Parts: sequence; structure tokens; C-alpha cells
Amino acid sequence: MKNILVYCGSSAGFDEVYKNAAIELGKLMAEQGMRLIYGAGSVGLMGIIADSILENGGEAIGVIPSFMEKWEVQHKGLTECHVVETMHVRKQMMAEMADGVIAMAGGFGTLDELFEILTWRQLSLHAMPIGLLNTSGFYNPLLEMTERMVSEGFLKNVNKEMMMVSSTPGELLEKLKGYTSDNQTVGKWIEKA
Repeated sequence: MKNILVYCGSSAGFDEVYKNAAIELGKLMAEQGMRLIYGAGSVGLMGIIADSILENGGEAIGVIPSFMEKWEVQHKGLTECHVVETMHVRKQMMAEMADGVIAMAGGFGTLDELFEILTWRQLSLHAMPIGLLNTSGFYNPLLEMTERMVSEGFLKNVNKEMMMVSSTPGELLEKLKGYTSDNQTVGKWIEKA
């Protein structure tokens, strides 16, 4: 596993624990020879993880839509940066470059990306492992919601289990590295008449 796509906030959050998790994840990825694939930002957790991986001798590859260039949020020290036309192209390009995915704390954009990559996995459009870094229980309400989706019959348990969850970066990376695709999600997302 070489290229890890990380979804995370363009804000750092109020608690230092999120910043520290981003620093630790970037450092561990660099030490293990993994490259960061992400949205090319210099702000928030995005900038923190990119700085961390670069400061520790790793590589960071960003993908940013052209309309965001005028906001001056693009990280200027990346190993590579790709400017694309739309958010949709950005998400597709990042996914095509990745071997695995991690979602850290974030807002609407992070959840949008997480749910899209989970949906693509459910539809067997990719077979990458998907990790949820549940720093300080940030994603506990989301995990409760996915349990509710299963108990109410809107989500199959096998598809809920596509998310590997850990509260620490090191443990989550180990889970991703140990992942083997069994394609158990094929056809499980639809109820046959």
C-alpha cells in the first residue's frame, strides 16, 4: 500500500487532538514510505497532514479544482499538484491514484467524499480499503447512524463493515495494510424483488 487518499477538514477544529492526529498520521505515512493523496490545501487539517508528511521526508500529491486557486489555499510545497476543472474530476482523480482511503475529522466536504467512496465500494467500482480515523470519538454519532441504517433495513451489515475504524493513526494504518478484498459487497446493496 503506497498511496493513501486522506479526506479531512480545511479547518483544524477547536481541540488540539485533531491537529496532533494529523501530524502523527503524516509522520507514520512518511516513515512507512506511503504517499499522501489529498485535496491540495494548505489550511486546516489538510495543510497540517501535508506539512507533516513533507517535513518527515515523504511525498504529498494534491488535486485542486481551478476555481479554488483564486482563494489562495493551495499548498505551494507539494511534491505534485494537479489542477482540474471540477470537484467531480478532483474526487475521481484522487481515487484513481489511491491504494487506500482514510477519513479524518472534517465537515460537509469530508463526509461527502467519505460517503461517495463508500458508495463506489458498495457498487464494486473499486476494492480499496476505507479507514475512519475516529479521533476522540469524533465519528461515534456517524457509527451509531450506520448501525441504525442496518437495524432499519437500509444498509447491509457487510457494507457497513467496509469502514475500518480506529482511534489511532498507527492502528488504522495497520488495518489498511492488512486488508484483503473479498468482494463481498457485490450485489448486496440491492433488495431483489
